[in-house]
Amino acid sequence: MNRTTLSLGGAVVALAVLTGAASLTGGSDSAAAPEGAVTRLPVQRSTVVCPAPSPSEFANTTYTSFTPSTPRGGAGGTGSAELVPAADKAKPLAPLKQTGKSVTYTTDKPEAPALIGTADGPLAPGWAVEQTTVVDSGPGRGLLGTSCVTPDSEFWFPGASTATGRQDYLHLVDPDDAPAVVDIEMYGKDGLLKASTGDGITVPGKGSKPVLLSTLVADKVADLTVHVVVRSGRVGAAVQATDNKIGTDWLPPAAEPATSLVMPGIPADATAVHLVAYATGSDDADLTIKLATSTGLISPADHETLHVKAGMTATADLGDVTKGEAGSLVVGSSTVHSPVPVVVGLRVTRGKGDKQELAFLPATPAIDTRATVADNRGKASTLTLMAVGKDASVKVTSSPGPTGGTTVTKTVIVKAGTSLSLQPQPPSQGKGGYAVTVQRLSGGLVYASRMLALPLGGVPMFTIQPLPDDRGMVEVPQAGADLAILNK
Repeated sequence: MNRTTLSLGGAVVALAVLTGAASLTGGSDSAAAPEGAVTRLPVQRSTVVCPAPSPSEFANTTYTSFTPSTPRGGAGGTGSAELVPAADKAKPLAPLKQTGKSVTYTTDKPEAPALIGTADGPLAPGWAVEQTTVVDSGPGRGLLGTSCVTPDSEFWFPGASTATGRQDYLHLVDPDDAPAVVDIEMYGKDGLLKASTGDGITVPGKGSKPVLLSTLVADKVADLTVHVVVRSGRVGAAVQATDNKIGTDWLPPAAEPATSLVMPGIPADATAVHLVAYATGSDDADLTIKLATSTGLISPADHETLHVKAGMTATADLGDVTKGEAGSLVVGSSTVHSPVPVVVGLRVTRGKGDKQELAFLPATPAIDTRATVADNRGKASTLTLMAVGKDASVKVTSSPGPTGGTTVTKTVIVKAGTSLSLQPQPPSQGKGGYAVTVQRLSGGLVYASRMLALPLGGVPMFTIQPLPDDRGMVEVPQAGADLAILNK
């Protein structure tokens, strides 16, 4: 195979494309490292997009922006982090001016637009924006929460639906000046559904486009896996799912196809847990299903395995699988044949009768170093950590919100193969919302999620946000280094 040697500048551009985080800068570490070495440096610029929150006149949405403090900081000097309405040159919303302290912006406008956010300098590494919407009555009643996403070229959504009684909108947001072109594929239990208008959808530059999935196909399908592929440009994508009977929430993108996946943070009082899986390869997948409890892994009765045909979506109703103790679902490959990559996600229901609410929990990537979720409120937040392979040491940091306070940290040990659920301690002497940062210090792989519960009128309204690694640091080759070292 031919090798190509790139300068540091060329390698930086390549890394920026791979991480989706934008450009990087060097620092004092670069001069100290030997030629041909790789060093980890903070990203210099981050981009996120937030979908339009809700068309309901009863909706109230809060955006929370936060960058964690680090000993090294970002690229040095001053920086900025701001949200701007898509297709609008209005004044930036909720500008962030310092690390370690979040800022918020609220709106109750039904026509509130999608937002495009950028952060640079020391505010870029680990920048997180949370979007939380409360719809207190009327159609679409519920609590909707999502972490604003990094634009990319491909997304998977296991758990969408075009069934009667469901309205699922795929929200696409283009952060760049040029239009993006997107293809939408939908897979049910019998494979690919024929979509009438799912190919070549144009998303305007610096704009957004909501797509009602039921308008793309004639089939009424209860469980779908949606695959979003960007032909040109890049977009952020999320699905807003509304069930006429059991509420509404955002369905966030799932982790990339893999042979072992984790869905951390099924609530202790979940009354129904519905698993959706799709086999992305050319072979059938035979999956093992295990629940990670506080004491170890167990196999749910009558649901130890799941067979998923190639190119098709399969489901399993796990019922009240947690039975009073919060846990994490672990999907692996059986020994029937070679492992096959899949994408998976959960629909979780709390409550009974007309007092139900739903949320979605897709498989999430492991935290390599650090992850953050903003907009935690009092004791309404529950953090779930799950360790794989080895015991893991994890530091949990609660940072103050707009009203101030003092940062609080706690280090916990998560035993391998177990889930640990805890309520983060709010910052001392502070009031209102706060951010929580999870940092893996040592040990095995760590998976995490945050549940926010805001009950209203007897309805256990809640939402769950996975915590993937924030990718605030990336590996950069030194000047003259062979790019091949990145593959080692």
